[in-house]
Amino acid sequence: MLKLGLMLNYAGRQVSIPMDLVHEVERLGFDSVWVSEAYGSDAVTVATWILARTEKIRVGTGIMQMPARTPAMAAMTAMSLHQLSEGRFIAGLGASGPQVVEGWHGVPYGKPITRTKEYVEIMRRIFARDRPVEFQGEVYQLPAQGPNATGLGKPLKSILGAAPEIPIYTASVTPAGMRAAAEVADGVLPIWMSPEKFDLLRTSLDEGFAHSGRTLENFDVAPAVRVVMGDDLDECRLPVKREMALYVGGMGSRKKNFYNDYCRRMGYGDAAREIQECFLGGDREGAARAVPDALVDETALVGPEERIRERAGAWKAAARRNEVSTVIVSTEQPEVLSILVDCLL
Repeated sequence: MLKLGLMLNYAGRQVSIPMDLVHEVERLGFDSVWVSEAYGSDAVTVATWILARTEKIRVGTGIMQMPARTPAMAAMTAMSLHQLSEGRFIAGLGASGPQVVEGWHGVPYGKPITRTKEYVEIMRRIFARDRPVEFQGEVYQLPAQGPNATGLGKPLKSILGAAPEIPIYTASVTPAGMRAAAEVADGVLPIWMSPEKFDLLRTSLDEGFAHSGRTLENFDVAPAVRVVMGDDLDECRLPVKREMALYVGGMGSRKKNFYNDYCRRMGYGDAAREIQECFLGGDREGAARAVPDALVDETALVGPEERIRERAGAWKAAARRNEVSTVIVSTEQPEVLSILVDCLL
């Protein structure tokens, strides 16, 4: 059965949490609300605020930046919110990107896939609480080792009670990231997805499932889907194009941009190059214009209500094939929420 989530905006100089909207989606039967972070407000504080002011809806971090926290700190946060919310917290993790990790957090970006696997494994061991945690990996060592360690570290077991049921999701758009998600996590958070192009993800997920024993039936594929409703289709596409241009063109360098690579794999190689050249050259509006209408139409729900309802059929079909479990919608239009419930649930 397809579930609905709501992604909240994390940008802005002032922390603003639309609790009226959150309460509305909780009333409508949405499964989850998702909050994120970049280099402004943090996801944990916002998630805590929402959990404290809701009763039924689950709240996920989409994502907590792994390089910003030790695995033990992320586990402590997850276990605390799990208890306080009576099991409504979802630990969504992500590697972020080199520009933020090294420029903002001041730590090496390193090997994101290795970090992800080790991070999740340590969190799982802490959740299990069956023995003091020891771990000797490439990125993390518990107790710490190395030239600056005192040698006094002691393996510890969480004071809080065991909570192995806490779900862990990871965010990714790369083949290696998809494999890692299927291998170690309970779900994956793709930034965009075409319901007709699941084969772009299938091979990598299957390779990860071969290690974890999971299948699509017990793994949550939860893409973010932008929703803009209006009579003017081009006007509805425009905010989606601007967001895509930021990621495809500006979230990285010419040498390393995961979103640009993903755009190419989706079949838009020429557009990906043009978007990046325009954006890095300072022409953001040109970058937005270079985003193909077809890419927006594949990955978002835009246009008049009838068009959104028709396009929702592709997502329901993907859900019937177990290729999508949760659609995490992003919208500034409260009036579309009941429409989405009607045509997706």
